[in-house]
Amino acid sequence: MTDHIPVVETDRLRLRAPHLDDLPTLTGFYGSERSHWVGGPLDARAAHRSMLSVIGSWALRGYGLWYVADKDSDGFLGWAGIIFAPGWHEPELGWTVMEEAEGKGIAFEAVSTARNYAARHLGQDGVISYIDPENTRSAALASRLGATLEREDTFLDHPVHIYRHPKEAA
Repeated sequence: MTDHIPVVETDRLRLRAPHLDDLPTLTGFYGSERSHWVGGPLDARAAHRSMLSVIGSWALRGYGLWYVADKDSDGFLGWAGIIFAPGWHEPELGWTVMEEAEGKGIAFEAVSTARNYAARHLGQDGVISYIDPENTRSAALASRLGATLEREDTFLDHPVHIYRHPKEAA
């Protein structure tokens, strides 16, 4: 069922489809306050639906989020890729890494790889990222990726900063 999701590898990471083995880590993340940047906390059923929606996005739109895994162990480290759901202004480049993956360059590696692949192969170039004004780590990553603050707005009833990523496919 997930054969349509491309696998993209870097030196350290594998961007891949969700695996059922990822669910305990995903459920733990969504059960924590850490998940408030991405709509959490959520209960176990909602975390499971989140995983299913990742697969569904790829099936219905031809793009979506990849689950980011350690290339050697295949351990789940987070996600990165393109999100576009009702209420979105346009497709978004989104990301999250688990706490144990922070501060190691994993988010930068995963997001830059996802952004490049999406631009070159999925028709998603020059996308935006919605970032909560208080999420300084994501804002710093967006800036490090070359994205610029385009505007402040309200998104799903919350204030956001909208960052525009540079075009890559040109």
